[in-house]
Amino acid sequence: MTASPPKVNGHARPPALQVLGDWQPIEATPTQANTPTEPAATVDSDIVAQAKAEAIRAQAWADSEQQRIAAEAEKEAALKLAEAEADAIRVRAEEEARKQRLANDRAERKATEEQAASDARIAEHHRRRDEADRARQNAARQEAEQRIAAEAEASEVAEAENRWRGYARSFYIVCAIVALPVQVAAFYNPKALWLMAAPLMLEGGAWVVLKGAAAAVAAHRPHWHYRLIAWLLAFIAASINLWHGMHAFDPATAIGTAFASIAGPGVWDLHEHGRIRKRDGVLTRRERKAAEKETKRIAAERAAEEKRRAAEKETADKAAAQAAKELAERRAKLFPKVWEHAEKLATDLGETTVTEAIWEQAKLDVEGAPPGQSADVIRMRNAAEARVAAAREKRSVNGSTPQVASQMLGTKKTRVYNPPARPGRRTKGDTPKQSPGARRQASIAAKNARQKDQ
Repeated sequence: MTASPPKVNGHARPPALQVLGDWQPIEATPTQANTPTEPAATVDSDIVAQAKAEAIRAQAWADSEQQRIAAEAEKEAALKLAEAEADAIRVRAEEEARKQRLANDRAERKATEEQAASDARIAEHHRRRDEADRARQNAARQEAEQRIAAEAEASEVAEAENRWRGYARSFYIVCAIVALPVQVAAFYNPKALWLMAAPLMLEGGAWVVLKGAAAAVAAHRPHWHYRLIAWLLAFIAASINLWHGMHAFDPATAIGTAFASIAGPGVWDLHEHGRIRKRDGVLTRRERKAAEKETKRIAAERAAEEKRRAAEKETADKAAAQAAKELAERRAKLFPKVWEHAEKLATDLGETTVTEAIWEQAKLDVEGAPPGQSADVIRMRNAAEARVAAAREKRSVNGSTPQVASQMLGTKKTRVYNPPARPGRRTKGDTPKQSPGARRQASIAAKNARQKDQ
């Protein structure tokens, strides 16, 4: 029997024929071979050798097949390991990619938010800049409009003053022309023609003195005496016109020429008077009335504010007095000994009431502690701190301690190790009784613990 590979070139090997002995031709009638008996041992040895060779070949093929299978198994295991490592690397890569994608998304969102915030800040900056520019433009436009309006008003005022000045001068000249003939007639004397220059002296003198008053006004000098002299000359001229007109002409001429002698200097003096008041900043009647009204309003508001503050102060004082009274009553009720001592201290120190300093001193004298503290408060605080410390250390809150061996009565015999013959079980009454001193100490400790808890 031979052992050969089951497959050759990928095809199944046909079953091998069993050969026992030498090959012999097939004949129609088998004949008995004439073989000697001696070569039988040789034939048997050949068969054994062939069988051994077949066994060796089969063993070699089996070993090679085993090596091939082991190599394929190792290859498959290595392939699976490589695939597992590749899968792990792929999973890690996917996880890293996912994390990187999330990080990129976060970075992108952050960049987008920062960009949006930057755009918003830039837009806000531009908006504020535009508003500031518009405000500056509006302010500049309003300033220009106000300046133009002020210039127009100043120009109008200057033009009105110039017209008023021209009208006053023209009126003065007209009045002088009207008044001079009657005065000339009054001073006419064929034997003294030079007296006809007296009217020119009166009218011209008044004009010259009024010009002096204008110069004094411009130089910020006293001007009242110039104006007084001008009015005096005007009244003299008017008296001459009135007297001569009544005797030489009719009353209408006398009154008209007298009025002309006064009206001309009077109108010009009104012009100078307005210029003086403008220079000195004198308020008009309407402005004075408005200023007086505003002053009265401010005074009324100030008086109302002072009255309100006085009422609030009075209310606060009453509330403070009531609170102090209630505090004194509570102190006298809760701390009678301290309050009695505080009243004595106040009387001794010359105080009408128990002040905070006196109360603090009384607390120190009676209870030995400042306000807010006392022996009971300190004990209560210490007990609370002890309970908190016990709770943090996970031990008994009431402060009692477990029993120890020193509290038990000592044994009379020397202790010898003697393990029990039965499992260790506790029974009622198997614990040695405590000593009388230990029982008394435990009772005292329990009583103190109950008092602290209360």
